[in-house]
Formats: sequence, structure tokens, C-alpha cells
Amino acid sequence: MGEIVKRAGVTIPLPGHLHSHKDRLHQLADAGYTDLWSAESDGSDGFTPLALAAAWEPRLRLGTAIIPAYTRGPACMAQSVASMADAAPGRFAIGLGSSSNVIIEKWNDIPFVEPYRKTRDMVRFLKDAFTGEKIVKEYDTFKVNGFRLGVRPEVKPEILVAGLREGMLKMAGRESDGAIINWLSPDDVRKVVGAVHEGSGGEPREIVARLFVCPSENAEVVREAAKFLIAAYLNVEVYAKFHEWLGRGPRLQGMWDAWQAGDRKAALAAIPDSVVDELVVHGSLAQCRETIERYYANGVTTTSLTVVPLDPAISYWDSIIGLSPSAS
Repeated sequence: MGEIVKRAGVTIPLPGHLHSHKDRLHQLADAGYTDLWSAESDGSDGFTPLALAAAWEPRLRLGTAIIPAYTRGPACMAQSVASMADAAPGRFAIGLGSSSNVIIEKWNDIPFVEPYRKTRDMVRFLKDAFTGEKIVKEYDTFKVNGFRLGVRPEVKPEILVAGLREGMLKMAGRESDGAIINWLSPDDVRKVVGAVHEGSGGEPREIVARLFVCPSENAEVVREAAKFLIAAYLNVEVYAKFHEWLGRGPRLQGMWDAWQAGDRKAALAAIPDSVVDELVVHGSLAQCRETIERYYANGVTTTSLTVVPLDPAISYWDSIIGLSPSAS
């Protein structure tokens, strides 16, 4: 890769119906944001909001953070990725990841097995598909017999891999153009980026971080609401192991034990305020911008801000504009 440029993004879809977002996207670009990154869990799919944005606002780069490697077959995945790259030449990046056992097994009834190899194989398959050659190949976790991609994007999209722990992060550095990370503190970024760069042999890689932000100075309200969000994520096995690796295990053990025992109230009470303060960006707009800058300083190259309404008194739109590059 060439020189990595610092970028500022927003997580989409925005609040409200998809058809209502056109003017808002123009405002985001006017405010200095450079990127839009979609998510895919239980809301909109990861491609439709980006397809609309591709047509509505040509100034913004588009990316997925993330599309699960399991929920689309190889050919279907290649078609979706190539179609987006064709719709937004040179400004689309595909972010892939293993997702979680909850999304893959419980919601989609797909066995969540060999997540490292599955994600790696999908990355390798997409690279093969973008050559335009017919693919007859057996990967470790699937095989493709005779597929040739019929969409030829003018510019091949960048491929990034979501990583939680050393193996996947090293693979992101070795096999792809960068890594996608979330649910970590500014200080955690150094360890994560170190693993990516170890995998890349020191070659620069894009590091995209989804950051959960609530610009509110009502710390007590934010912390109590954030604990519900933290419990929902960090009791999922892949995230629990991630935070053990980061060294946060001793402070989260009380939550994990209570959760396993079925005592949700005790689990929430066991989450230390210090953990909330590390993982959720909150405070005044100025304080939030300072914290976001710490992520950049420690190795993040692209942010994707998710404003979470932990304090009912805050306005999503005022917050996202107040955090924009033009406001800093």
C-alpha cells in the first residue's frame, strides 16, 4: 500500500428511514467527513445503505465494517462486492470478518466453525475472483467450481479484515489492505496495531476503528446506560476473549461470572466505571474530540463514529456535526 491518509468517518445507516438520508449525507461531506462505514447485524444489510450513498454523495468513500464471511456464499459475495466497487469506482472498501457465534449460529443457523480460516479463505477467494479468471479451486473451508465474475470494476476494491486478537490481526496485515477494530481504548490500539504490522512485515496498513461516542457531560447517566451496551457485547465469546487478550479480564470477571449465573442485574453492577470510560468516548464535545485524537495518535488511520444515545438529552445530529473535522 502507499501512504495511509488520516480519514474521518461515520457509521451508517443514520437514524431514520434509508430513503430520508440523502440531504444528511451531503451535510456530512460538507462538515469534512471523508467516509461512511456500514454495519450488518440485525438492522439494514451492509450494502444497500452504501449503494444509496454511492449515488447520492460522490465525495464520500464507502466501506463495510463488517460483512460476515459466513452469511453469503462465495459467488454471491463476489457479486455484491464487485457491484459496489463498480458503482463507486476507487472509493469502496470491503471489510470482512468472522462476526460472532450469536449472529452466525443463533440468528442465521450456520455453524460457526473455523472463523480464522473462513475469513482468510473469503479474502483469498475475492482476490482470485477480481482477476476475472474462472475459478476451480478448493479452499480450506469451501470450494468453488467454475465461477467467473462477470462484473469488472474499473478499480479493484481494497479488502480489510476485522480482527479481535493476535491471529486474525496478523492475518489482516498479511493477507489484506488493513484491519477493522472496535470495542477498545486508545491505549489498546498500540497492541492491536502492533499485531497487524507484525503480520504485514512492517508495511503500512489501514486501521479502521468504530468508536462508540456520547457527547454528554452527565457521566453518571452515560455510564449506567453504557453498561447495558457493554454487557450485550462483551459477554459474547469472541469479545470476551478479545478483552482477556487485552488484559482487561480481571476487571470483567465479575460481570462474566454473574452473566453465566443468569444474574443480569449483578452483571451490570459488576462493570467498573473505569471500563466504561476506556471503551466509550464521552464528555463534552471538546473532550470527545481529544479522546478521538488519541486513537489516531496510537495508530488508527480511519475512524467510524457511532453516536449512541446513552443520554436522552443529546441530539444525534448536533453531536455528529459537533464531532466533525470542520468543528475541531
